[in-house]
Amino acid sequence: MIYTVTLNPSIDYIVHVDDFQVDQLNRMTKDLKLPGGKGLNVSRILKRLEVPSTAVGFLGGFTGDFINGWLKAEQIKAEFTPIQEDTRINIKLKSTTETEINGLGPTIQPDEIEGLKKVLSAVSHKDIVVFSGSKPANLPEGFYNELIALVTQKGAEFIIDTTGKDLLKALEQKPLLVKPNNHELAELYQTTFDSIEDILPYGKKLLEDGAQHVIISMAGDGALLFTKNGVYQSNVLKRPVKNSVGAGDSMIAGFIGNYAQTKDSVTAFQWGVACGSATAFSDDLAARELIDTLLPEVVITKIV
Repeated sequence: MIYTVTLNPSIDYIVHVDDFQVDQLNRMTKDLKLPGGKGLNVSRILKRLEVPSTAVGFLGGFTGDFINGWLKAEQIKAEFTPIQEDTRINIKLKSTTETEINGLGPTIQPDEIEGLKKVLSAVSHKDIVVFSGSKPANLPEGFYNELIALVTQKGAEFIIDTTGKDLLKALEQKPLLVKPNNHELAELYQTTFDSIEDILPYGKKLLEDGAQHVIISMAGDGALLFTKNGVYQSNVLKRPVKNSVGAGDSMIAGFIGNYAQTKDSVTAFQWGVACGSATAFSDDLAARELIDTLLPEVVITKIV
């Protein structure tokens, strides 16, 4: 089983306004409410790939009910820990430019933390746990690593999709996959990149420090996969980009959904690129039909 952990999920309220004006009355041309959160996105793409997963984390209030209802409608198994406070709402304002206003998130109580740990204590050596996204502000520094220690003690493998200290600390536990983008990687090592060649030593360093696989996404320059057998680059698929939200999560879902079945990291990378690209070309997360259309267009080349 693949478990996806979303500590700070949301309702993403997507608002379209033609020519948004500050300090003026603006009227929406259309709006959309979707479940938000990186782990939720992974579970939703896995469902499209017909790979079972269990979504866990914290949910509360009427906003949490909305997310639970959506997952139930999509037939995604969920074992969220109920919390007292409301799950947050994030606003995505799309006009001539795109503006995001993210909610603070709820305060998580000690008994609620223990509830989540109890859910995760049920994992086994057959399972993979995906940790991704931000955490509510009151959770202590190093909380991700508490959860990682819990699941690795049970023999489960894990993926970590976060940045900064949480990512560096997680490398000690040998994650199955990490996936920073090129900007996050540069910030992690306090450097800058002017070319793909500049990125290579730092992707390799993530491997040396413990990661089993590393994917570096580079937006318009495709993506890189680092493995113990070499470094691979994907081509860039060409379609109008509609959506910047969830493409990285879709890439993780495509990779792990295939890798869990095949153990072939290069083929899994191809699926990851197809899923990530399909979401970028869609209003919501990618549909299976578009993923299948794009998959044959993905070309993976070994560069090192």
